[in-house]
Formats: sequence, structure tokens, C-alpha cells
Amino acid sequence: MSGRFRLWAMSAPTVELMDYAEVVTRYEPVLGMEVHVELNTATKMFCGCPTTFGADPNTQVCPVCLGLPGSLPVVNQQAVESAVRIGLALNCSITPWGRFARKNYFYPDQPKNYQISQYDEPIATDGYLEVPLDDGTTFRVEIERAHMEEDTGKSVHVGGATGRIHGASHSLLDYNRAGVPLIEIVTKPVTGAGDRAPEVARAYVTALRDLLKSLDVSDVRMEHGSLRCDANVSLMPVGAEVFGTRTETKNVNSLKSVEVAVRFEMRRQGAVLATGGEVIQETRHFHEADGSTSPGRRKETAEDYRYFPEPDLEPVAPDAAWVDGLRGTIPEYPWLRRARIQSDWGVSDEVMRDLVNAGALDLIIATVDAGAPAKEARSWWVAYLTEKANERGVALEDLPITPAQVAEVIGLVEAKTVNNKVAKQVVDLVLDGAGDPAHIVESKGLGMVSDDSALQAEVDKALAANPDIADKIRSGKVQAAGKIVGDVMKATRGQADAARVRELVLAACGG
Repeated sequence: MSGRFRLWAMSAPTVELMDYAEVVTRYEPVLGMEVHVELNTATKMFCGCPTTFGADPNTQVCPVCLGLPGSLPVVNQQAVESAVRIGLALNCSITPWGRFARKNYFYPDQPKNYQISQYDEPIATDGYLEVPLDDGTTFRVEIERAHMEEDTGKSVHVGGATGRIHGASHSLLDYNRAGVPLIEIVTKPVTGAGDRAPEVARAYVTALRDLLKSLDVSDVRMEHGSLRCDANVSLMPVGAEVFGTRTETKNVNSLKSVEVAVRFEMRRQGAVLATGGEVIQETRHFHEADGSTSPGRRKETAEDYRYFPEPDLEPVAPDAAWVDGLRGTIPEYPWLRRARIQSDWGVSDEVMRDLVNAGALDLIIATVDAGAPAKEARSWWVAYLTEKANERGVALEDLPITPAQVAEVIGLVEAKTVNNKVAKQVVDLVLDGAGDPAHIVESKGLGMVSDDSALQAEVDKALAANPDIADKIRSGKVQAAGKIVGDVMKATRGQADAARVRELVLAACGG
């Protein structure tokens, strides 16, 4: 099934901004973060359609997720389990009984004209997250709720320079994502952050992303839309008690952009309020190119959505014993785990930050867990494998090699089955799909030449072919042995132990 729908848009006007220092002097920022997390279940929330990212448009749809007459939804059990585990990790209370609801609205990327969600009975409520900040302190963000729902389709805006609706000539709609299991995590109003509000917003989404990844409930790839942040921002005069009117910047798709979007909205709203204007309650679009936001649509209230209980789904009633069992599956918070590992490995803050930023830390840990020494695991992932990822234009974690296979390569080097040069050839072959390292070494005959008699024969040949070099070595210029070692390594296709070859060369020359 496929189809095309067109939406027409106008470009956004420019806006006045207040100096940031003046904003935080005159106003207290209030944040509200809404993070949408696509779960990594194999099928959608209420039907059996696959959730594979990147499929051809409108090929992963069925009557249920398109809302065709006579179709009936069925709840995805794995999605419920993931929702409960997320709630527990966020220190929430898990509801003993809750219903789904229909959230009614018309928007082109929602094929049914309503979204199955949770309204007054979410799966998890009243939690918190102690968020680590850049200076080592923490900031507690209170969680209002985490609820289950289905995702919408995706609008692809065509004809503009930025890929956004502003400036586009028309939009195409892909319903593959419609019905994908989604958890929406909503904070309570975040106050008291002051001039650090943008940093707190970024740090919260960063911590949440890391936590969700450690739970293995989502791939949290913001560039793929599997984690999306809506940032609510309002300002109230310092000393006031009533919150200002908020705006909601939709679908901010990078951690840095969360910080930039919050800062921009604070400056924009400050300028509006300072000139006697009123902030309009609306959604806003974020523009990556210049870090600005532009108007979207007037923000609806709960009454506008006309919520009512979903008549085709039974209530969700998690068994208390089952919930207690899931509580035991919650891992150590990633930032606490990183601090412990950093201490165990004895690396600096800078090194640990680089490992995290490179997306290498979890891969290194898994490689160590598979039996490799930490130092060698770090070396392979941050050097050779990062180089290979860059060559292929993929993320490190998307390379077709597992931490267990990397640990196996390291083990082959330690056992002197292969040397470092051949080990890189083995890794290349693993990346090309040739199989596991040990199988490759055996099938390709890449094992190290360790027979001294065979090595001695090659050393003698190289010395005979280079009598002048041999004389230099005999006269005490041992650095000249490098040429002979190189010739032997070449003759053995790099499969000799260079250190052992050097020993044999020196011995042959009376060294």
C-alpha cells in the first residue's frame, strides 16, 4: 500500500532576542520535558506489523495500524513489560489497573484520526531521576508520568532547504511508523535551574537516553527518531509564583539541540515579555541550521482531544509479583557504572568522556566481559575499529563485528596464534562476513609461523641476499637488523613473530 498527501507551508519570520544574561536576571525559567521513546519490540503496539527502520514507505502497515473498519487492536505484551521496567528505573509507582484511551485529533500523519494512548490512568506515575551535570553535581528532575501509546506516521517535507515544513512545497506521508510502540515520559515542571536551565534540559535527556539504552528497551537513536524530545519552556518574573505561558518546541533530535532550543526560547520569550507582549501557547519547530524556533500550531488542551476510554482494549493490570520480578532486572545507573569502571580502569575524566562520546564504552565493557584485558579492548575499539567505522560511514556499534569476536581476536594475539598485523587482516575478514576469527585463521592459513627451523631458513635467505646488511649487524650496528626482519616478515606474509625473528637474526650474526 502506498499513498501521497500534500501539505503547504510558509517560511517563518525573524524574531527579536534578549541577551541571555538579562533573561536569567529578570526571569525564572520553568521547563517541562516530554520525551517520546520508540520501543525496540519486533512488532507494533497493537498489531503484528514489523517495526524495522528504513523499510520502503507504506510497506509495514495493515488494517489495524491504519484504523480500517472492522479491525481490532491487541496489546503487545513485550511493550507493557518495557513500560513497567522504564517506570521502575525512573522510581515511579506502577499502576495496578489502567486503561487505554482514544486521543482524538486530525493530523495528516495519524491515519485513524485518533491515537491510542493513556490519559488519566498511565502505567507509571510520580517518579524522579537524579541527573548528573557537567560539574559533577546532580539535579533532581521529578517525573509526572510515563505512559504507553502508539507512534504516528512520518511526514517527509519536500522542496525546502532544511527538510522542515517551513519553506517546503509539499509533504509526503509514510505510515510505517504509525502504531510503533511508544512510551512518553513527562516531567513535572522543572524549576530552580536558573541560568543552568538549558544545561539541565540537555543533561536530563542525556541521562534518560543512557538509562533507556542500558535497559535495552530502545536503540534511542535520535537521528532515527526513536527518541524525540519536546521541550516546554516558560518564563515568570523573578519572585513571581504563577508560571508564565509555555511553548512546546517539538521533536528536537539531538542532545545539543535540546540545550540550544531551550536557550533560544528563553531569549525569544524574554524579548516578547520585555516589550509588553504576550507569549502564545503553541508548538514550535526547531531549526538545526541556526538554532532558532518558529511557530507551529496553537497548543491544544486536554479537552480539545476529547479523550474517552478505548472500547476495543481491556485494561492493563500488571500483577504485583511480576512487577517485583522486573524490579530485579533494573541495571545500575549508567553514570554510576561509568564512574565505577573509570576507577577500576584508572583512566582520566577526559579519556572516559572520549570513550562515551565515541560510542565505544559499552562495546569495550562487553569486550572485557568476554574475556579481553581492558587496555587491549580500548585500543581496538577506539583506534582500528573506529577507523573502519569512519571508512564505512556507520556508527561504531553498527559495525558487523561483536565484542565477543573482538575479544577472540585479542585472545589469538595473546596466545601468539597471530600477530597484530595479521589480527587486523582477521578483523577485516570478520567485517566482510567471513565468519568468526578462529575459523578465519584456520581456513585462510593465517596462523603465526612459530617453527624456529622454518624461521631460521628465511633469516638465512635474507642475510645471504643482503651481505652488506649482515656485515653491519656483525660490526655492532644492530639497528640494521630491521631490514632483515622486514624481509622475513614479507616472506612469511606477516605471519612471523617479529621479535623472535629479530632474535634469530642477531644470533645468526653473532649478536
